Amino acid sequence: MAHTLPLEVIRHPEAAAALLDPVRQKLLAHLKEPDSATGLARRLRLPRQRINYHLRALESAGLVELVEERRKGNCLERVVRASAQSFVISPEALGEVGSTTEAVSDRMSSAYLIAAAGQAIRDVAALDERARKEGKRIATLTLEAEVRFASAASRAAFAEELADAVARLAAKYHDERAHGGRRFRVLAAVHPAPLT
Repeated sequence: MAHTLPLEVIRHPEAAAALLDPVRQKLLAHLKEPDSATGLARRLRLPRQRINYHLRALESAGLVELVEERRKGNCLERVVRASAQSFVISPEALGEVGSTTEAVSDRMSSAYLIAAAGQAIRDVAALDERARKEGKRIATLTLEAEVRFASAASRAAFAEELADAVARLAAKYHDERAHGGRRFRVLAAVHPAPLT
């Protein structure tokens, strides 16, 4: 039995469809710790048969995993848990209608930023899945900062300096002929922080 992942990226349409059902979302939220259909039915005040139906769908989609089977009288009780603590749906689960940066021409638009973020999810999820199968980890770096700009002009100046700094660093460290070198993608984004 594998350990629970902190985050699982849903890459297939069937798993995405299973995850989007409200009852199944509620079950996954309660399955961060192992439980049985009987336990869930008691906690959620839903019929056990309904819980079993949804648990089978979640297990079939790979979103729930078996922890143990234990005998209770003449019945075999299955104890399951969510395969991850949280989930993200990759645009690739949407097939041809999933977001791509090729579909958006304006690099200054929110649509392009969302498409680029979707591409990052798609790429990193595929790399992470391959690395886990090989018992490895992928090299990543995430930078986050919050900046309060005094004006639109200062925001524009910041964006220009950030673009220049990234371009300067990329030019300094990029080596097209490095034997055994590996390409890395850098995505820098600036967007308003959500209002709290």
